Amino acid sequence: MEARSSTVTSALIARETERLAVGWGIISPFTRHPVQVAMDARVVQEAAGPGRFLLGFGTSKIFLNNARLNGRRTLGPMREAVEIVRGVLGGAPFEYEGDTFSASVPGLQDGAATPRDVPPLYVAATAPKMQALAGEIADGCLTPSITTPAFVGYTRENVGADIDIGCTIVASIHESDRDAGRDGAREIAGMYLANKVQNIKGAADTLLDLAGLTQAEIRPVAEAMEQGGRLAAKAKVTDEILDKCKPIAGIPADCIAAIEEYRDAGCTHVMLELWGDRRHEQIELFGKEVLPHFR
Repeated sequence: MEARSSTVTSALIARETERLAVGWGIISPFTRHPVQVAMDARVVQEAAGPGRFLLGFGTSKIFLNNARLNGRRTLGPMREAVEIVRGVLGGAPFEYEGDTFSASVPGLQDGAATPRDVPPLYVAATAPKMQALAGEIADGCLTPSITTPAFVGYTRENVGADIDIGCTIVASIHESDRDAGRDGAREIAGMYLANKVQNIKGAADTLLDLAGLTQAEIRPVAEAMEQGGRLAAKAKVTDEILDKCKPIAGIPADCIAAIEEYRDAGCTHVMLELWGDRRHEQIELFGKEVLPHFR
């Protein structure tokens, strides 16, 4: 879905489903003004009905780099964005003047058939200060890709509040072939490891350190990505590197054990970053062989 607008796509998904939670993970307040985010959220809320939509905010250094906003402070703007979205979605007249964003929004008319409930707001965070802010202002915290159980514990400590911890975890599955079941996870792990080397410094170092990954180990992955693309990077992800990434991958029993490890570490909301061949079949297999174990 990355080549398509998540705001539009999520509304279409919400309209065509009845029980699935539908969420954004993530929208950057630097690329879309919080008032516009609130307006788009209303569209998805209307399509989904009550209680199904989750709104994820994140500043994302990649977004900032692409917008030529490198070095921009992010904690204050994130706080303002959450306050504005909550204020606008409440439906009452709303005025706001912050250091980064302002808003002047009239209230909804009494007879307007428009949602007035505020969906759960999540803040994506890798760095400890942003994680602490999530614990203060949000309903949940979203961790980055290549999250490991060790990073979940680190996040829980920094958040310091009893909120939902949503963990983005690379995943793939096969009914009976463990190596085939790890193949998709190997590919997406290569993509994200290269991303961490090329684009994200500082907070990502902790992410990699807690996974037990060194720059010397993953630099060949990043170099392969630059020279040959996704499949070349995948070829450089050894079994040892993949094991350190702690994917939810393999046969169903492997995936169940991995999810249990994440839950024991404090993850309350497992989000599978599913990759590889036969993705629709993989989704069905997760639903039939893995999900019932946790219901």
